[in-house]
Amino acid sequence: MRRFASNPECLVAVVKACFILLNKHTPSCASLPICNLAVTLALSSPLQDCAPLAALGFIKNSQADMFITICRSDGAHMTQLKTLSLALCSTLAGVAPATVLAEEQKEGFIEGSTLTVLNRNFYMNRDHRNGESSPTGNGYSEAWAHGIIGRFQSGFTQGTFGVGVDAFAMIGIKLDTGDGRNGGRSAFDVLPVDGEGRARDEYTKVGGSLKARAFDTVVNVGDVFPSTPVVAFGDSRLLPESFRGVTAINNSFKGLTLQGGRLHSMSQPVSSNMRDGFVTFYGGAVDSPWVAYFGGDYQATDRLSLGLYTSRLKDAWDQKYASASYVLPLSDEMSLTSSLNYYNATDEGKKLLGEFDNDIWSAKVALQYGAHTLSLSHQRNQGDDDFDYLRQSDSIYLANSIQYSDFNSPKERSWMVTYNLDMSTYGVPGLSFMTRYGKGTDADYSNANSTYMRRDAQGNPLTDQKRWERNIEAKYIVQTGSLKDLSLRVRQANTRATAFESDLDEVRVIMEYPLSVL
Repeated sequence: MRRFASNPECLVAVVKACFILLNKHTPSCASLPICNLAVTLALSSPLQDCAPLAALGFIKNSQADMFITICRSDGAHMTQLKTLSLALCSTLAGVAPATVLAEEQKEGFIEGSTLTVLNRNFYMNRDHRNGESSPTGNGYSEAWAHGIIGRFQSGFTQGTFGVGVDAFAMIGIKLDTGDGRNGGRSAFDVLPVDGEGRARDEYTKVGGSLKARAFDTVVNVGDVFPSTPVVAFGDSRLLPESFRGVTAINNSFKGLTLQGGRLHSMSQPVSSNMRDGFVTFYGGAVDSPWVAYFGGDYQATDRLSLGLYTSRLKDAWDQKYASASYVLPLSDEMSLTSSLNYYNATDEGKKLLGEFDNDIWSAKVALQYGAHTLSLSHQRNQGDDDFDYLRQSDSIYLANSIQYSDFNSPKERSWMVTYNLDMSTYGVPGLSFMTRYGKGTDADYSNANSTYMRRDAQGNPLTDQKRWERNIEAKYIVQTGSLKDLSLRVRQANTRATAFESDLDEVRVIMEYPLSVL
């Protein structure tokens, strides 16, 4: 029925034809004009042993370009590329004719392939208010670059067990960043730098994976882009992060998506190569041989969704994650969404990042009325150390983890208020605005381990630390015309903190233009 999904009138006409044919037990063919074509339905009499039970095809200019024969003893013999199943007719008519085995041909290796190219223009300026983060002491970092991200995804070979390939090729090109402005070896991470801290003119990323599908499970082996609350690739810079290993996704049960994987290396956004081992955001490089994860997301009802995951960074940590989200409609235009996210992280194996046992959680309520959404969230780290995750990855699904700050320091408590505006309600589809303000207090490193410890100038652990961050964002996506789907996004952040974090002002301007080649 996929052929008619975009035209409901055609679908209704086909169903009516099925009713007429089946109710009259017509053994001959009937033809019904649809969309300047004709759908031919042929039903055999139950008395005709081993005769064709069903045949159908799309006929144009009186020439059939495809045909199916379904026989009681021989099963289904398919020679067409597209079919209209008669099973729906049997179900709707409430009768039980001979088994109808016509079904849609599954997409093949070539037919199911896609090739996309994303052009990403990325500008970033970070004003380090005290100048400490600039390698030349000039107080700011700046970079402008253009990225081209090409991705090919094949379909699968036909049959119960199918195979395919995924591949990508990416290039990042420096447009402007003078000496002393590119961020040097700091956490700027827009362009790779040479031994003297100067940005390279260009860099590339190339990779791919083999994939296999059996029933409702897809397995990828090679360069992969996992997306889970415990292991996720990051895409907040010019080029995305990637991992190497094995991943699997299963959708056998309605509403439930299961994911698992084991990865042995990662490629940072500014790296052309894979790194054996891993880098964490707060603990730095860690000589761990692999990271593994497993879990799932379950859409229990139209309103309730749940998540449960676990991961292990070998010899560093075990992480567990749980989430719940519920949408409560209040009226036709108003709804209240509540969500809860929780992580537990404990040391593991050789304890390469020291000993720790962290519980961190966030709770959020969001009231939506038409184009307006107002959210309030609270987050609390109950552990003695920073809650850590893989560097530049997006595997921190906490409500108060925003543009610069994560509000995840030991004992830190934070509150945040967020306002979103969707301008499509006011006649400007594709335009949206967001602003938020978060404040964290009570960060205390008194009992932190040596990896995450932060001290003052006298060598004492930092206590009673505070910070705040304000974000303003505007985004527009072109809706029609030759530039359809081109997006422009402007992100601005201000953050101020006591001794444990930096003061900075930041602006990011990101323009993206996706192209679908296949």
